[in-house]
Amino acid sequence: MNFDNFQQLDILSPDSTVRYWYRAGFGKKYVIMLHGASVDHITFEKQIELFDDSYHIIVWDARGHGLSKLDKTQKIEFKDMFDDCLKLFEIHQIEKAILIGQSMGGNLAQEMAYYYPEKVEKLVLLDSTQNTQRLTWLEKLTLKYARPILSVYPWKLYVSLGPKLCGTTEYTLQYVKSCLLRMGKKRHVETMLSTLNALHEDKDYRFSVPVLLLCGEQSTAGNINKIVKKWAATDENITLKMIPNARHCLNMDNPTEVNKHIFEFIMN
Repeated sequence: MNFDNFQQLDILSPDSTVRYWYRAGFGKKYVIMLHGASVDHITFEKQIELFDDSYHIIVWDARGHGLSKLDKTQKIEFKDMFDDCLKLFEIHQIEKAILIGQSMGGNLAQEMAYYYPEKVEKLVLLDSTQNTQRLTWLEKLTLKYARPILSVYPWKLYVSLGPKLCGTTEYTLQYVKSCLLRMGKKRHVETMLSTLNALHEDKDYRFSVPVLLLCGEQSTAGNINKIVKKWAATDENITLKMIPNARHCLNMDNPTEVNKHIFEFIMN
């Protein structure tokens, strides 16, 4: 399945054009899919087949990603992406939606549940770290030096090695590599650094909506694989599933297993 039966629409602002794809449903349920840093809506091509024609589906290219545009004078900022997400709710008069977010998209979905829980029906988080976690001193130190490290890291080497952290299949590896080459180092670094703004410690926070947390068993992205079990154990609204034969882009590496868990979660 592809996106041929989706409308291509835009969110227009003075500094950006955010392209998104919308398939109208005949029911009242909305699904919004939010991709990870530096990739695009194609990430979810294996997930849209999960939802029948009763669902309204929205899949986007976040600002500065894919077919979306951003003025050269503007940086990619997490807050702006969050505001763009809110505009989708406004444009389509969405009261509640199921949010599916991978990596950075999962951070955006968490923020929606944190600040606007009344707008969220359910959350599906795909290999995404916890926005409200307490970081260790070593993690704080790593984040402090993220900018200079990313800035001096050779781009050709990054494009060669980066995809291997994201996928186990040739399909995933080639896709991630093509996205990185299209985006370029400057925008990629901006995106990675902006996502750090999603982190805000809140030790008492627990989700008020059902959450499906999926993590690739072979994922080495950030601290995700290290924290998910504790995260799920301390929040009764989280259901954790580890996905075999998958790394960071688990929904591309092992769509059959991922889709099975999403379907069961959505239907319950």
